Amino acid sequence: MNKLVGIILVNYKDYAVQYLLPCRDSLRIQKYPLDKIKVYIIDNDSSPQSFLYLSENYPEAKILKRNDGNYCAANNLGFQEAIKDGCEYLVTANMDTEMTPDWLMELVFALENNPEAGIAQSKILLYPKTEEAKIHPKINTLGNRFHFLGFGFTSKYNLDDQTVVGYPEIKGYASGCCFVTKPVIFQEIGGWNENYYMYHDDIEFSLKAKLAGHKVILAPKSVIFHKYEFSRSVRMLYYMERNRYLLVASFYPIRLLLFLLPAFIIMGTGLFFFALFKGWIKTWLQTLAYFLKPTSWREIKKSRQEIKKISKLKFTDLAGEIEGKVDFPEIDNPLLRYVGNNLLDFYWRQAKKII
Repeated sequence: MNKLVGIILVNYKDYAVQYLLPCRDSLRIQKYPLDKIKVYIIDNDSSPQSFLYLSENYPEAKILKRNDGNYCAANNLGFQEAIKDGCEYLVTANMDTEMTPDWLMELVFALENNPEAGIAQSKILLYPKTEEAKIHPKINTLGNRFHFLGFGFTSKYNLDDQTVVGYPEIKGYASGCCFVTKPVIFQEIGGWNENYYMYHDDIEFSLKAKLAGHKVILAPKSVIFHKYEFSRSVRMLYYMERNRYLLVASFYPIRLLLFLLPAFIIMGTGLFFFALFKGWIKTWLQTLAYFLKPTSWREIKKSRQEIKKISKLKFTDLAGEIEGKVDFPEIDNPLLRYVGNNLLDFYWRQAKKII
């Protein structure tokens, strides 16, 4: 355990006031040698007040200022700074987390013991809010799953914690809540695509690593507790919806996009009426407007070219890892569960036969 590790935390507005201190305290009691840990906090909507708060409350961390709130750009900045400082492992972690004392040691061990892996994700548990939950914690995710229409969702959400043996490969993608990678991987795949701004960025990062020939694994003994709230994600609906289209347009072969077009049209129509009913029509129109701009398609073309350059595998080699059913535990919709998912799953099975 003599390798220098850079841990990147991203602050946004009053995030640090809510979450920094318990996260900081859990980092200070890590069993990994503290002189081999460097913490970088990206103040991602920086103000004099936020910078002062971070500096006073985490003096051993390096605070880097940014102003536009771009989460992907913040992670890139943190990783680049850590690489300049000689860090041999790079960790991204949400600030709304608390780590067990073995967390970092086990996360590093995961990559040390699995040279074929490019990314290792911690076991992410829901932060316990009751005494019962402390005794019997629930799972946030053991690795996220990816749906062919571009949706991403957790695995084993809200189930009882369970023992996981070894370092299982994640069939999907590593949750951006917490994972480790190496500088060579980060540089090889070009880091985070800053066009995503936030959301689906972890899918994009993992897919690039997989196409470049690296496995994504779970480090089950590296345990982190996440103060997860689904409602916070819903507030960023525009990026969630826009970026799923951005993702498939960047990664999918043209013939697959053409075959899946009817499914996208049907789902898009359904989401239009859903947005109308929920009062989110402005968000739906913003997403449409983004893809009507020629500059957006130029960026997509550029992304496709960059992904092709780094790819040692074909995207179709990953088809077996992609889900046919949409599984959002937070949204219990009988129509989706009993009708929509069966149709979607059938459609995806036919697509896999063709590709």
